Amino acid sequence: MKNLLDGYDLKNLTIGVLGGHSALDVCEGAKKLGFKTLAVCQKGREKTYADYYKTRDGKGCVDEVILVDKFADIVKPEVQAELRKRNTIFIHNRYFWVYCNFTEIENDFNVPIYGTRHMVRLEERDVEHNQYWLLEKAGIRIPKMIASPAEIDRPVIVKVNEATRTYERAFFVAVSQEDYKKKSDEMIASGQITKEGLDKAVIEEFIIGAQVNFNYFYSPLSGELELMGTDARRQTSLDGFLRLNANVQKELLDSGYNPTMIETGHFAVTIKESLVEKAYEIGEKFVKATQEFAKPGIIGPFALQGAVSSENGREELVIFDVSMRIPGSPGTRFTPYTSYLWGRELSYGERIAMEIKSAVENAQLDRILT
Repeated sequence: MKNLLDGYDLKNLTIGVLGGHSALDVCEGAKKLGFKTLAVCQKGREKTYADYYKTRDGKGCVDEVILVDKFADIVKPEVQAELRKRNTIFIHNRYFWVYCNFTEIENDFNVPIYGTRHMVRLEERDVEHNQYWLLEKAGIRIPKMIASPAEIDRPVIVKVNEATRTYERAFFVAVSQEDYKKKSDEMIASGQITKEGLDKAVIEEFIIGAQVNFNYFYSPLSGELELMGTDARRQTSLDGFLRLNANVQKELLDSGYNPTMIETGHFAVTIKESLVEKAYEIGEKFVKATQEFAKPGIIGPFALQGAVSSENGREELVIFDVSMRIPGSPGTRFTPYTSYLWGRELSYGERIAMEIKSAVENAQLDRILT
């Protein structure tokens, strides 16, 4: 870590981010704490950062934009040189890992990253010691895994990616082997998914419960876990489909229509107070597991995404997805949990900036950067 900070002016840091996902959240929070901000944007996708939210006349939150032909170019030596020249600390988000090569980021990106750079790879479902493995090691309930379509004995969700945008979800629900085959064949024929993608898909029990994303922040500086907020996903075309009456839904399904589950955003939700302790318990278990099995463990933001099931007269949190970096849900600030702790609402961007500022002031950057 010391080598990555060589030549840095720690009194003149820039907070950098890839232009997408949660970049505005990061930049707004960084500006509140007095940092300069920078977004690396792909040509043709830069106007949000270079125009609409550019800092000017006391408005905006993005000070500077670096344009690249494609997001993956961020690892080019000349781009890295520009970032280092500005004393940039990079905040990784989903875009960073979707559009870039894991190995190049882990080994060749010579810019300090806030958070644990090697852990985001574990979000992938086809790598060893992935998120499911960590959740099991943590003792957190996950859905039952179904080894093959022949073993489907309950509602399942098939986690397969799109054919063209392999980072986007083309998940579908099935209730039997026959249903699985019918839907997957139709989706392959329509070009939504590929046979290769289906072969790599995870089949897991579909948890029938209220879906909630539990968004956390772990500070190595204080050793404390914070619940930043709770939210749920807006998905197209599922959200629109659910607004139709049952007769129309049935007609569409009978005609071969399969609702898609592509995320378009999130909305803030709250949980009843009797579930707050359970939310903290699974968060603490996950932090402990990462510290034991993926050293140095999680740093800063992460999310455990799942559902609250009600079985045998008791409620249980079941987790089916993990974000090992900042979640793309800026609406979490509109839940009350940061206010309960800090006396005011905090965005992820501001909480990250607070941590970086504290680490600078106390000469502890090595504890939060990788």
